[in-house]
Amino acid sequence: MNIQTAKRLDTVEEYYFSKKLREVRSLMASGKPILNMAIGSPDLAPPKEVIQTIQEAVLQEGAHKYQSYQGLLELREAIADFYQSKYQVSLDANSEILPLIGSKEGIMHVSLAYVNEGDEVLIPNPGYPTYTSVTKLIGATPVFYDLTEENDWEPDFHSLSKLNLDKVKIMWVNYPNMPTGASGTNTMFKKLIDFAKKHSILIVNDNPYSFILNDTPTSILSVEGAKEVALEFNSLSKTFNMAGWRIGMVNGSADKIEAILKVKSNMDSGMLQGIQKGAATALQISEDWYKKMNSIYAERRVLIWELATLLGCSYDPNMVGMFVWAKLPEGTNAIQFIDTILYDQDIFIAPGDIFGSNGKGYIRFSLCVTKEDIKTAIERITVRA
Repeated sequence: MNIQTAKRLDTVEEYYFSKKLREVRSLMASGKPILNMAIGSPDLAPPKEVIQTIQEAVLQEGAHKYQSYQGLLELREAIADFYQSKYQVSLDANSEILPLIGSKEGIMHVSLAYVNEGDEVLIPNPGYPTYTSVTKLIGATPVFYDLTEENDWEPDFHSLSKLNLDKVKIMWVNYPNMPTGASGTNTMFKKLIDFAKKHSILIVNDNPYSFILNDTPTSILSVEGAKEVALEFNSLSKTFNMAGWRIGMVNGSADKIEAILKVKSNMDSGMLQGIQKGAATALQISEDWYKKMNSIYAERRVLIWELATLLGCSYDPNMVGMFVWAKLPEGTNAIQFIDTILYDQDIFIAPGDIFGSNGKGYIRFSLCVTKEDIKTAIERITVRA
């Protein structure tokens, strides 16, 4: 019997890393000493206080019951305090914050809440592939807008203004940017808010990299009037090394949060109480945590720069975040390049092509790799070059 899948699956492919990692695991199973420098999955531990909190929380009465769809008030208050302290953004813990099972699920929730079949969605090129796949899955049309090195990887509002925007409902932005490392500026955010108001578009800023090697953490919600037209995702995955915990948030005006909650409450349930309590503890951690993490990432980044140079790449040392975005020598095919490195030097790096056509000719290194492994990669390139 041939049971047909839904037509929506014809619009998307399996996520690149899901597919490629099977190939990498197969090579490792055959004895190849692969160094994975492609994935932004923190290899460091969360704060000790966070681990202690969840250990204590799972023993409390009622810890394993269903939890509120809106999350613990304790967590929402911690998020509000965090946003006030770090971004100078005032949020109402009762109505303007919605904890998520990682911000990735929020991409689907927001899209279902605001986008109809046949609508259009502005998506950065290069950008996070999930923006595109979710847009296609719900029957909407992706409209890609260019981010280029010449324009500091920021939206070109002159070009955007020439588009027919009548069907556009959402514009995805992501600063600090992945994959490029562009930090974004308040001036750019103000332009985005003005653009959104002029064209009645919902701006959604995906903001998980604020505190990684970035001296000026910024939120789009700090711009005056932003809550009228903007939402912001944030996450504990990168900042606190809690990727596997799957805990994030979406913040914005009460009416928008209510709309998203209508979707979320029909698709999943509240997170384990202990995870939420652990997240609240993380959000109250001292400044020493950020300094410690950035010291480690800074040392790793210097070594990644050395590796990139050995591979003939150029890079911008002013970029921020958890990755190094490096430009290959002119005319080099990134897909072929990373496969050669994978099979000849046993090093896995992400090709820029997977993030969009403007990623062609670039590769992306993750900083979630120990100094020892980066040094090993440098030795392999040096010896086998």
